[in-house]
Amino acid sequence: MSTQLHRLSNGVRVVTEHMPSLQSAAVGVWVGAGGRHEAPEQNGIAHFLEHMAFKGTTRRSALQIAEEIEDVGGYINAYTSREVTAYYARVLAADVPLAVDMIADIVLNPVFDPREIEIERGVILQEIGQALDTPDDIIFDWLQEAAYPEQPMGRTILGPAERVEAFNRADLQRFTQQHYGPDQIILAAAGAVDHDALCRLAEDAFGHLTRRPQALPDPSRFKGGEFRVEKALEQAHFAIGFDQPGYRDDAIYTAQVFAGAMGGGMSSRLFQEARERRGLCYSIFASIGACSDAGMLTIYAGTGGADVADLAHLTIDELKRAADDMSEAEIARARAQMKSGMLMGLESPSSRAERLARVVAIWDRVPPLSEAIAKIDAVDVAGVRAHAQALAGTAPALALYGPVDRAPEAAALRARLAA
Repeated sequence: MSTQLHRLSNGVRVVTEHMPSLQSAAVGVWVGAGGRHEAPEQNGIAHFLEHMAFKGTTRRSALQIAEEIEDVGGYINAYTSREVTAYYARVLAADVPLAVDMIADIVLNPVFDPREIEIERGVILQEIGQALDTPDDIIFDWLQEAAYPEQPMGRTILGPAERVEAFNRADLQRFTQQHYGPDQIILAAAGAVDHDALCRLAEDAFGHLTRRPQALPDPSRFKGGEFRVEKALEQAHFAIGFDQPGYRDDAIYTAQVFAGAMGGGMSSRLFQEARERRGLCYSIFASIGACSDAGMLTIYAGTGGADVADLAHLTIDELKRAADDMSEAEIARARAQMKSGMLMGLESPSSRAERLARVVAIWDRVPPLSEAIAKIDAVDVAGVRAHAQALAGTAPALALYGPVDRAPEAAALRARLAA
């Protein structure tokens, strides 16, 4: 496999990975414009814009977009995160030019028909309502808000309903003009792709764009706090978060191995203690969510209202214990899980294209997989124990939902961790 990166004269980056023997390719545009790039009054507009991209352009109607890609057996979709909005397709090799042309069209030429805006507004409001009705979904938005209060990183991607109800055509156009410049665009493709041919397609599709000043998002500052909603549910939903490094910090590898050992699988400490030995929950997990400059260790479980305090205390006690007795066997197992998860996850061209765009956005280069493997292998027991010990001096973020009147407060959990 060969990876190549090229920058057009106006700043658009083109990155490819040729995968021999494949007959298809994944191709997409990743725009550095996500939730954290929104002003407070724009919260939710990046996601709204993603929806509107498929509702018609100056060249294609919404139906034509769907028909053209499906006429060749392809697939097209999009998503919005806190740092990027992605528009991507999967097609056969001969149809890569169509995919590039279509993605460029929906990204650069949306018409924002007022009638379609009203239709999609209703769809997004339903999506918000669905999230609010899903406790083990909405609790992570609340945890993010508790961790990063009054910051773009703490706001929901979907936005509050009252904002979504007010967005209009001018708002969508303004956000596009502010954040969809050539320096924010990465065209990434993997599979049956030719790099030089894709660069020519990129030049045709994006070469006319002119550079314009782009404001960088404010640095994220993890502050910690508590978000508690008491409600008569079957389960008490418990999520706790701790400040962690972002992807640009090599300490992210230690953080990820630590999270895996704590709650990355059935053999992990939290699963064994909380479920297998104590029967406090059906499932419990720990994971690292990170962006370029910030990250968070998240531990989540659902339990009965009578057991939520015991579950919270057990979680803190296991974090403390890890600083003293995390073993080499546990670290080796977590390293193996992390490496296999990364490599197995890259066995499709879609996953490869996603990785290409992500690493170019973060480092402006494509580090070889061997580099990441070496950094994972370098994580040792001493480093993980020190990482666990450092948690004792931090303020956690806490989100609780359901019958949580017996749950301890964030300040009490912080004191227990530091004791």
